[in-house]
Amino acid sequence: MQTMASEAIQVGPVTIRFRVEAEESAGSVTMFEFDAPGGIALPAAHSHDGYEETVYGLEGVLTWTIEGRQVAVGPGDVLVIPRGAVHNFANHGETDARSLAVVTPGILGPAYFRETAEILNAAAAAGTPPDFVALGEVMARHGLTCAA
Repeated sequence: MQTMASEAIQVGPVTIRFRVEAEESAGSVTMFEFDAPGGIALPAAHSHDGYEETVYGLEGVLTWTIEGRQVAVGPGDVLVIPRGAVHNFANHGETDARSLAVVTPGILGPAYFRETAEILNAAAAAGTPPDFVALGEVMARHGLTCAA
């Protein structure tokens, strides 16, 4: 089965492109690539109770913080983020990084990133901080819990 084409979803400085959506896998998995430019620290620390996330490094190096422990993920490295583990990532280098994320089961989809982008873009256009309550609601609706 060939996967459906995916648009690039821009969430702040990070670009996400879904490669497998839940409908294509009967809900068993979703998969997306994401690009993180050098010098960023995103997203806010969070966890997800309904799925695991496995990250495979493609280009550059991302430093993941999982339950307070830092792990560098570069090309060919694999990181499994268990359910409930508080985590986030940063690109401390000057080189852009690209990774592939696999979510099992396929609970997390493009809607989460589109809704998050909408809130962040509105704040950027208004020159104000993002609506953190609205972001928390989006996270909760899509199975994420903000740790901040």
